[in-house]
Amino acid sequence: MEIPHNQVPEQTLLAIIEEFISREGTDYGHREYTLDEKVEKVKSQLLNGEIKLMFDSETSSCNLVKVD
Repeated sequence: MEIPHNQVPEQTLLAIIEEFISREGTDYGHREYTLDEKVEKVKSQLLNGEIKLMFDSETSSCNLVKVD
């Protein structure tokens, strides 16, 4: 089920984004990015509709997924 990101409290959304970021690997390419930079990038992708916030009722978890 899709959850409109603008209806999620800011602190909750930040926690979801940070948890999502922490799942990625450690290969950052030519440059490492700070957590704040990564959070801003993910927020930008949410605002631009590139990714969306989804809730899985079976696992009671949220995930950020790329929009096809």
